[in-house]
Amino acid sequence: MSKSEIHDLDVLKSYIQTGHMLDHVVVQGLNLTSMEDTLADVRIHDVVFLGCKMSDALTASLVQRGAVIFPTLTGLPFNPYRATLYKRDELFDGFDPDYPETYLLTQDAKIYRHWLENGRSETPDLMEALAQRLHDVSISDALWAKANELPAKHRVAIMGGHSLPRTSHHYKVIAEISRVLTRAGKLMFSGGGPGAMEATHLGALLADRDDRALDDALEILSKAPLYSDRFWLSAAFQVLEKFPPGPTTLPCIGIPTWHYGHEPPSAFASHIAKYFSNATREEGLLTLAIGGLIVAPGSAGTIQEVFQDAAQNHYKTTGWISPTIFLDEEYWTREKPVYPLLKELSQSEPYGALVGVADTPEQVLDFLVEHPAQKVDPHNFDFAAHQSARKHET
Repeated sequence: MSKSEIHDLDVLKSYIQTGHMLDHVVVQGLNLTSMEDTLADVRIHDVVFLGCKMSDALTASLVQRGAVIFPTLTGLPFNPYRATLYKRDELFDGFDPDYPETYLLTQDAKIYRHWLENGRSETPDLMEALAQRLHDVSISDALWAKANELPAKHRVAIMGGHSLPRTSHHYKVIAEISRVLTRAGKLMFSGGGPGAMEATHLGALLADRDDRALDDALEILSKAPLYSDRFWLSAAFQVLEKFPPGPTTLPCIGIPTWHYGHEPPSAFASHIAKYFSNATREEGLLTLAIGGLIVAPGSAGTIQEVFQDAAQNHYKTTGWISPTIFLDEEYWTREKPVYPLLKELSQSEPYGALVGVADTPEQVLDFLVEHPAQKVDPHNFDFAAHQSARKHET
């Protein structure tokens, strides 16, 4: 049984007033100094405090009464116990589009430098490693909470190359696909970086605008087509200034990583689930994409994700088999012949019927409609049957 999570002081006060105790809950990232008298007397049972600010006296009292306390960790440019996903205003705080180098002053850049300075993915510092793992677990918790606001079949991801220029045909097609799917009530995901990933979020951002808005945005972005261009991020902020998100803007989620921190995350995503661990990030992204995976042209990273997704479908680890649609038949059958290989691998499996290829947004959308995700029994180990068989053998 999972514990209830409390991330807000008013919710905590209401919870205590209602039940006159704390039972089976996690209290996360709160400043509890204003509630010390209340918490000194309240009954508690099976309670965890994650990174909450409190006095030494209250800490000792709670521990004596059986609480588990994860202390605050100092000297970090990130909060290991954050309760929410990142927003663009938080990660890009301090960025001035007129002076692109100010990106180095942002929270995103500060965390990336910290990651580099502390050994990257193989940090030798145990406390640093623990802090990063705690952060990523907190991000996953917030990500699933947001994703589960919609049924699983409404979650769709687009994969593709990070180096795809903003001026390319595929960039526009991806944005068009994402725009239509967002309008249809889908929650769009991507790896949260540049190229095909950014196009996903541009389409979602403009889903509540008329169709001309996309052409206007592409005109602005064409001035800096590659993420290596000096004004790449500045151009994105110019689009946001022309088409500011408002009450009718629909959500989309980017899932980038500081493992590829030289690529700034897309500023078009309404929510950003940024990880330290690239492996956790990729597996989670594919697990979320129950409603479908759209594979745009890409290289090693994209191809790796195709087969990670295939393994999930093959072994039914999510309890679903999900459609996979390749965008650009020429690319995926001749230049990078992944599509025929996947069809061959999956021909005797149920998910084989959910693998397709398309060249236009209309074909992609038709395929997803005609080949919806299917609920299946996951391949879990049956402990009861195993024990029964062993007893029979003896």
